[in-house]
Amino acid sequence: MSTPDHAAPVQVKHRPELHRFEAIVDGATCVADYIVAGQVMSITHTEVPARVGGRGIAAALTRAALDHARATGLKVRPLCSYARRYMQRHPDTLSLLA
Repeated sequence: MSTPDHAAPVQVKHRPELHRFEAIVDGATCVADYIVAGQVMSITHTEVPARVGGRGIAAALTRAALDHARATGLKVRPLCSYARRYMQRHPDTLSLLA
């Protein structure tokens, strides 16, 4: 039995020069933008084009940003409503809150 394309793991790349995490899915650029001030990473925006939505891409982008924050000792301010909801649904991330 083959795995549907939409179930394939999302490859997320950190693009620090653009202050974002990025995934290219079926030619669509999906992003989680952030800014860092001091020891706080503010996740400002996530965007997944509708044509590739519903595949867990925003979750993968947010998880990558949170994993990066944890690995580098940053606290997180989820200004983006998606990132805020993600953290509420994943209690293991709440220790990162600024």
